[in-house]
Amino acid sequence: MNKREFIKRSAILGAGTLIAPTIASSCMNSAAQAGATASLVAQSEDGTFLQPDLGYAFDALEPHVDAMTMEFHYGKHHAGYTKKFNAALVHADFHSTDIYKLFSSVSTHGNAIRNNGGGYFNHNLYWKFMSPEGGGEPEGKLAEAIAADFGSFTEFKELFTATAASHFGSGWGWLLLDAEGKLQVTSLPNQDNPLMDVSPVRGTPLLNIDVWEHAYYLHYQNMRKSYVEAYWNVIDWKFVQALYEEAQG
Repeated sequence: MNKREFIKRSAILGAGTLIAPTIASSCMNSAAQAGATASLVAQSEDGTFLQPDLGYAFDALEPHVDAMTMEFHYGKHHAGYTKKFNAALVHADFHSTDIYKLFSSVSTHGNAIRNNGGGYFNHNLYWKFMSPEGGGEPEGKLAEAIAADFGSFTEFKELFTATAASHFGSGWGWLLLDAEGKLQVTSLPNQDNPLMDVSPVRGTPLLNIDVWEHAYYLHYQNMRKSYVEAYWNVIDWKFVQALYEEAQG
């Protein structure tokens, strides 16, 4: 068995060992909802947050995202945030099955919950935003909203790329829908996200990109912009569109 085959088989077997999750029904406005939003958070019956299945093999996004980065990013970093998030909740004797309500008051719950809860959830989103069949441009209502709020898809793409590539230090680039129904692009530090009460720009996340070095350094080294540009080739616009339509109600 060569290295590529081993990595692919490890991804499949590793996904199979996850406890069958009870998908949380909370959506980003804290109302019960099925569909794309509900797939973002997995919990066991006792409320423990579970790391969702990746959904594709570690090498499925090559050459844009390499298999070794995927193996460590999902299998070590994301798994670590999941474990530490649950431990932080236990330590704080905090019992919540609604991660969205938790984020809305995260400033009151301490850095362990803020950082690890963000790391858990932000990565859940990140894997969903990528697909081996990704790339291209959005269609339908999302495409219309992007044109209305940014001028064109090209202008949006340039803004998102520049914002993510130029973010100082570790963090995430975001496309979000704000409370006025407008699309915005921003970046946030560390594991913060637009659902958190600590975020200067709040709203419903529709797309993100991880710009921590562990997300790209093995393949792109210090060329973060090249990694961000490659990301456009794997974005699952159908999933982004589904989140947008759910957020619109």
